[in-house]
Amino acid sequence: MSLINENFLKLQDSYLFSTIAKKVASYMEKNPDKKIIKLGIGDVTKPIVPACLEAMHKAVDEIGTQEGFKGYGPEQGYPFLRKAIVENDYKARGAQIQEDEIFVSDGAKCDCGNIVDIFATNNKVAITDPVYPVYLDTNIMAGREVTYLPVTEENDFKPELPKEKVDMIYLCFPNNPTGTVLKKEDLKKWVDYAKENKAIILYDAAYEAFITEENVPHSIYEIEGAKEVAIEFKSYSKTAGFTGVRCAYVVVPKALKGYTKTGEEVLLNPLWNRRTCTKFNGVSYIVQRAAEATYSEEGKRQIGENIKYYLENAKIIKEGLEEAGFTVYGGVNSPYVWLRVPKNMTSWQFFDKLLEEVNIVGTPGSGFGKHGEGYFRLTAFGTKENTVEAIERIKNWKNIEK
Repeated sequence: MSLINENFLKLQDSYLFSTIAKKVASYMEKNPDKKIIKLGIGDVTKPIVPACLEAMHKAVDEIGTQEGFKGYGPEQGYPFLRKAIVENDYKARGAQIQEDEIFVSDGAKCDCGNIVDIFATNNKVAITDPVYPVYLDTNIMAGREVTYLPVTEENDFKPELPKEKVDMIYLCFPNNPTGTVLKKEDLKKWVDYAKENKAIILYDAAYEAFITEENVPHSIYEIEGAKEVAIEFKSYSKTAGFTGVRCAYVVVPKALKGYTKTGEEVLLNPLWNRRTCTKFNGVSYIVQRAAEATYSEEGKRQIGENIKYYLENAKIIKEGLEEAGFTVYGGVNSPYVWLRVPKNMTSWQFFDKLLEEVNIVGTPGSGFGKHGEGYFRLTAFGTKENTVEAIERIKNWKNIEK
């Protein structure tokens, strides 16, 4: 008799975005003449920039020759990409990260879920609420005890330090789903807490390229002492449009330590390296050359234009919703806009109403956790034309509602 991992039975029946997709598909089947504008999932619409395409074409031609063919590459990532990451994402910001602390992967979502492999199941985990579902679901699957940290209007969308001791802390800033940020002084409190309690911060910085304001850290390693307590995740999906190409990286500093049951210190970098070598064969050479091209002068310029495009969409959404009378957060340092739904509705009721009456798809806040109830997320990753049309529809609909 094959026993299952019964922790899976504690999960919601389906993944949030799968539920949304089914609802939308059902509505479209019944209403094929309707134009549905999707501002729900965080998938980009701008194509891969020319600098990355050129690098990919060149890499394809290269591996088509005997001398240029590449078999299995380094599981941790090719040196050329790891070096580019260190020089551009860390040294340029004053953070001293080394190449062998970088592990190139096929996505930050995968990294955020897989990182739990190197931690014991009896660790107590703190997760913000509302939250990106992967942090929560992967720890539920593993059977860990979870402490929720509310992120609400009442605390200015800044989670408060746990009142009880925790061992692992998930933070994502700029935040998904609220679109809000922490300043350097806010993040320092978390680094200090982790040092005092021998905890590990799992810091998701997937949206750092959208930061526009000063004193908002692009990396947790801008905070003194963070290398001793933090693992960082970064992605090329939302910046370079690699949602379908798949490339990201995780940083595991060599100063980072965990502990055995008897209190013996153990370095985490070798553990993650061992896990990587055992369970992963590396990201393709072609994709890594494309990722490297994001750091070229042309690559930076082209990607910067895409980021500016999405931020303009975010501004259109934020200002349009405010004109329509909604209370809105995010959209300044983030591609996500977090709005408060009318008080007489749940977030799923608002989803249904928006889909059926205005033909717009967003994401109900309750899908991100209990404290997401009463809110709704829209993304800036659509086309500008669709974004403008969607907001005009909402404004006209809101006027009719009044």
